[in-house]
Amino acid sequence: MKKSFGFPILFMVIITAFFTFLLAFLNYKTTDIISYNQETAIRRTILYVLDIDLPSQEPEVIEEVFNKYIVEEEVGGETVYVAKDGEEVKGYAFPIGGGALWGTVQGYAAVSEDLSTLLGIDFISHSETPGLGGRISEDWFKEQFRGLDLTIGKNGEYIIYRPAPNGNVDAIAGATQTSKAVSDFINKDIDEFLSRMRGEN
Repeated sequence: MKKSFGFPILFMVIITAFFTFLLAFLNYKTTDIISYNQETAIRRTILYVLDIDLPSQEPEVIEEVFNKYIVEEEVGGETVYVAKDGEEVKGYAFPIGGGALWGTVQGYAAVSEDLSTLLGIDFISHSETPGLGGRISEDWFKEQFRGLDLTIGKNGEYIIYRPAPNGNVDAIAGATQTSKAVSDFINKDIDEFLSRMRGEN
């Protein structure tokens, strides 16, 4: 009786230890790959918001183009990605993000060197509903932010949804709360970034 009772416990201990070791080993072996993929995704996003063309989506190409044009700098304690063509600055990319309907949205925005134009936005993570708020990741939504004039923004309102007066982008139909949350944090983060760059903070 003692042997038959102890065997299943010993068996479970061995099986648990085996799979724990296996998962730890796989995690160790894939950590560098996961980190590289995440870094590649961020580099792709930064190049996208700065409107820098990629000849392909291969990680090696993304890394090569990124290293050719992008320099990291610290502005007000925040990492800013500066796009340069030789010695000439073309624009700045910086993180944006905030709470939306179902969780936090994180991404990047970019502005021109003279801080007058929004070059683009992109999102690297969100948990919004696919087909509704999740459409913030679709090209039609993101592309309408390219080339927006930031000099006409009053009281920190650079993004205004149509049909409101001075509206410059379209909200997502059926996703009012996500759309509002996105415009709120984009406006806030752009305003704070422009203030830092102008030395106002």
